[in-house]
Amino acid sequence: MLFKDILGQEHIKNHLTKSAEAGRIPHAQLFVGPEGCGTLPMAIAYAQYILCGNVGGENIGENTACNLKFEHFSHPDLHFVFPVATTDSVKSHAVSDNFMIEWRQFLNESPYGSLFDWLKNLGIQNKQGLIGVDEATEINKKLALKAYEGGYKIMIIWMADKMNGPAANKLLKLLEEPPAKTVFILITESTSDMLQTILSRCQVIDFIGLSESVIAEALVSREKCEPTIAKKIAHQSEGNYNKALHILRKEDDEFPFDEWFVEWVRSAFRAKGNAAAINDLIAWSENIASTGRETQKQFLHYCIHFFRQALLLNYQANDLVFLETKVPKFELEKFAPFVNGANISDIYIELEDAIYHIERNGNSKIILTDLSIKLTRLIHKNA
Repeated sequence: MLFKDILGQEHIKNHLTKSAEAGRIPHAQLFVGPEGCGTLPMAIAYAQYILCGNVGGENIGENTACNLKFEHFSHPDLHFVFPVATTDSVKSHAVSDNFMIEWRQFLNESPYGSLFDWLKNLGIQNKQGLIGVDEATEINKKLALKAYEGGYKIMIIWMADKMNGPAANKLLKLLEEPPAKTVFILITESTSDMLQTILSRCQVIDFIGLSESVIAEALVSREKCEPTIAKKIAHQSEGNYNKALHILRKEDDEFPFDEWFVEWVRSAFRAKGNAAAINDLIAWSENIASTGRETQKQFLHYCIHFFRQALLLNYQANDLVFLETKVPKFELEKFAPFVNGANISDIYIELEDAIYHIERNGNSKIILTDLSIKLTRLIHKNA
């Protein structure tokens, strides 16, 4: 994966290439950016630039043979770590090496894909992906060996915030005193769940969402999308190329998040002065709790997005509103006045708290029922 294949982020490409050309390659870097902005493709392109000696020009001369190895992500000195879970074929001690065939296929098909996409690809979206202590042991073993081609060894850790405490602590010593010519590239969408001691050992590079023009151009050139449709999708994608592809391919129909959301807020509205509606909220909570935890978290993030769009519409920021629902008789314009400065902060806090507790294996039915009852109060709070 060459830098020329990466969408946008020109300032980061320039920084990485110039630092490599000057011989200033940090031993540990942390790429931080939202979903679909290209952190993983950028990390792979950077690794290819270093390992293939692409300094001075990509894919020229002797570099070609090395670059061919990267087409299949099979360079012997490039290592990947990513969240995994046990499956029917891997019943215990799951580590990244158990899933390398699926991972390389995922990189070929969805380099801008999300963690949820990856777990769905493995068929384990009902579980939470994790980087555990067994993985940290494998990292230590791999990096204790000499580089196969005598140069650098590069370890890319995708979704590094999914490292549990024991794994992170075991990795600390290696990050502090890595073997010679060893480069760590950690990737995350948020640093809030990462150990401060890990963060302090990394040079942080912040990514931003892609511009609408970059996404629209990519949809036209790569997906043969009509320019007018590409422009509309780019506006809806919020700088997330992965989301743009899902919208284009209509791949978000597996879980009807918009229907779940509308059913939820309608029941919350009815609950004021109508105790019987609480039963509807409890039934709704049971239904959502029956899905996997990753699906539940994905849905709650969708709820945050929906409330944000309603707030923007309520305060006449119409140019920033692009949410479209397929639910009959539900209009965002009529819902928007109920989301305002008096309740939006509390709604965000409750949703974030629910995500936090679900992520830590709390009882989903209780968490969602509690969230629903709180929403009945917050949704009627006037500005």
